[in-house]
Amino acid sequence: MDLHLGIPEQQRQTIADGLAHLLADTYTLYLQTHNFHWNVTGPMFNSLHLMFETQYTELALGVDLIAERIRALGFPAPGTYAAFSKLSSVAEVEGVPPAKEMIAILLKGQETVVRTARGILPLVGEVNDESTADLLTQRLQVHEKTAWMLRSLLE
Repeated sequence: MDLHLGIPEQQRQTIADGLAHLLADTYTLYLQTHNFHWNVTGPMFNSLHLMFETQYTELALGVDLIAERIRALGFPAPGTYAAFSKLSSVAEVEGVPPAKEMIAILLKGQETVVRTARGILPLVGEVNDESTADLLTQRLQVHEKTAWMLRSLLE
C-alpha cells in the first residue's frame, strides 16, 4: 500500500535505515545493561543494580518506540540478533568485568547511541520529518543524561 506522508520513499528508506542502526545500538545496549544488572558485584552493588535496572527498563521502552517509528515510515523493523549484530555500533563485551569497568563500558555505549541518533538528524530536518525529529530529540535527551550520570560515577 502506498504511503502519503509527505516524505518521498527514498528519504523514508534512508531515515528508516538510520533508525534501524539506532534500534540495533539501543537493543545491544539494553542487553549489555541487563547483563550488568544481573552480574554486578562489589561495594556499589545495590546502587548500581538499581541504576542498571532503571536504565535497561528505559532502553526496553526506547527500542519499541524506535521500531514503531520505522514501521510508521513504511518499512520492516529489524528484530533478530543476527540483524542487530550486523547493524550495531555498540561493542559486545565478553565475560563479567568489574563494576567500575561496567560503568565505563555502559558510558561508551550511551555515547555511541547518542552519535548514531545525532547522525540521523540532518536528513530528518531536510524533509521536515518532525515525528522522527521528536523521537530522536527525546532519545538524545535520555542518552545524554544517562551518559552524564555514568560519567559522574567515574570521576
